[in-house]
Amino acid sequence: MTKTLTFAFVAGVFALVSVANANAFTRNGSVTGPAGGTGSVSASGGCSGGTCSRTVKRTGPYGGSVSRSGSASCNSGTCTGTRTTTGPNGGSVVRNGSISR
Repeated sequence: MTKTLTFAFVAGVFALVSVANANAFTRNGSVTGPAGGTGSVSASGGCSGGTCSRTVKRTGPYGGSVSRSGSASCNSGTCTGTRTTTGPNGGSVVRNGSISR
């Protein structure tokens, strides 16, 4: 399980850093479920000075939300990144990783 999570995180860091010259973005959306409840998502991110970052917040039909923010950068062939996920009850999980070429 740990190897799978580490690989997925490192792959995500590499994908985030590989768009180092991308423009900043903001996205917002919502969805209505079959019972009429509405959920929403908002996301923003971009790259500057060799560091890329992204923030996503999802809100469910009953008001609970989960947010995830992270950043990644590369220097001398080593890419590092960190990601924080905060759940609807305020608990957080922080993940850090690096990969070298």
